[in-house]
Amino acid sequence: MLVSVLASGSEGNCTYVETSDAKILIDIGMNNKYIKEKLADLGVATEEIDYIFMTHAHKDHTGALDVFIKKNSPTVIVTKAIRKEIEALKSYENVIEIDEKVTVGKTTVDPFKVSHDAVDAHGYLIEDENSSLVYMTDTGYLNQKYFAKLHDKDVYIIEANHDVEKLINGSYPKWLKSRILSDQGHLSNNATGFYLSKLIGPKTKKVVLAHLSKENNDEEIALATVKKTLKEYDIEFENISIARQKERTETIVV
Repeated sequence: MLVSVLASGSEGNCTYVETSDAKILIDIGMNNKYIKEKLADLGVATEEIDYIFMTHAHKDHTGALDVFIKKNSPTVIVTKAIRKEIEALKSYENVIEIDEKVTVGKTTVDPFKVSHDAVDAHGYLIEDENSSLVYMTDTGYLNQKYFAKLHDKDVYIIEANHDVEKLINGSYPKWLKSRILSDQGHLSNNATGFYLSKLIGPKTKKVVLAHLSKENNDEEIALATVKKTLKEYDIEFENISIARQKERTETIVV
């Protein structure tokens, strides 16, 4: 499996995943030109994309979808409820609606619910014959019933949206601070460290912290807080990096 986050943040989100038999995008925010350029960096043409997995219908996750599916013909994988929220998919025929694990070629796609102020928001567990990826952003918490299913995977792309102190003391209005801190908001650095302490296992090779707030977080703070929290749970794990808004991450091969 090959993984690279193409963009991550409030302006747009998109991640490229290549399994043994499929080329996949998770979400498709930003714009079509940006997505095309970042895929080209990987030697991938837009028309080679087999599937797009949608996590929810917010604009920063769907921004390039309309143009992309007009120019190409990927299969969009989405839950029935999310499809109804995305205008571009209402007349698009190449869609697979899923609410539970499905197999596409030799790749299994297992959606799991997250908690966000968007209809039916989901994360994804993607596995092929030899490797696995957990993708989870835009959530206020992770239900513990998913701990076992998501434990000990090769790669985690997980939200570390804000530092609680920076958010509370920052310039956002009170209602927005409350939204972000709520169970339907976003994960703090501390919360991300806690959940990773329940998920990281012997097989885990890489963690990417995603969807960092431009105003309410800082890369050094996020890394330090997550690592400190992991150590509090007796977990030493150093291979953690940051996904940025307009910069593709390194290519992760597992």
